[in-house]
Amino acid sequence: MIEHIRWLGHASFCIESSLRIYIDPWRIVPPISPADVILITHEHYDHCSPRDIEKLMAPHTRIIAGEGAAQAIREEFPKVEVLRAWQSVNVDRANIKAVPAYTFDDYHPPSRGDVGFMISLNHYDIYYAGDTDFVPDLKRVGCDIAILPVSAKEGLMTVDHAKALVASMKPTHVIPSHYGTAEGGTRLEAKALETAIQGLAEMVWLEALIP
Repeated sequence: MIEHIRWLGHASFCIESSLRIYIDPWRIVPPISPADVILITHEHYDHCSPRDIEKLMAPHTRIIAGEGAAQAIREEFPKVEVLRAWQSVNVDRANIKAVPAYTFDDYHPPSRGDVGFMISLNHYDIYYAGDTDFVPDLKRVGCDIAILPVSAKEGLMTVDHAKALVASMKPTHVIPSHYGTAEGGTRLEAKALETAIQGLAEMVWLEALIP
């Protein structure tokens, strides 16, 4: 399943299989294929960009977002669908479940309704964390592939917390996210995560398709 996951830079990803699923598209540049599904975790500009959503839209595209993000874009995209934590929806052969995403500071408070996503497709569970710490709710979650932020800015999980999450979720592979830009972490932080999870999971390094 790893070969179907594309990193578009920063925290933006695309999963291309029976569906084309974009997650938190930002700074998308053409040429690029339209989306079947666009997932938006929360309202911060580097995750929720109406301009980039518009670039990916086709008549059949479904936008699925956490509560805060949906409120932020509803005027421009009135058909956006809201998923609250632990709710799920089936799209073709994929099941998409929202999972809690929040931090222990005021930057991503649980009251805002931010989410991560668990995408079940082709007999794999792919967890996209969004902006979150390793919060107690996530101890209920397991996955095959985990896409995790590597920057501890704004209360996001530290390397130690990310290691604890990996030990709990038991993925086979971990893909680093939220780095390589001024808004995110550094490759050095991503390397620190790779070192920390040795013996727990394999780090997969994807080349950003959009710098």
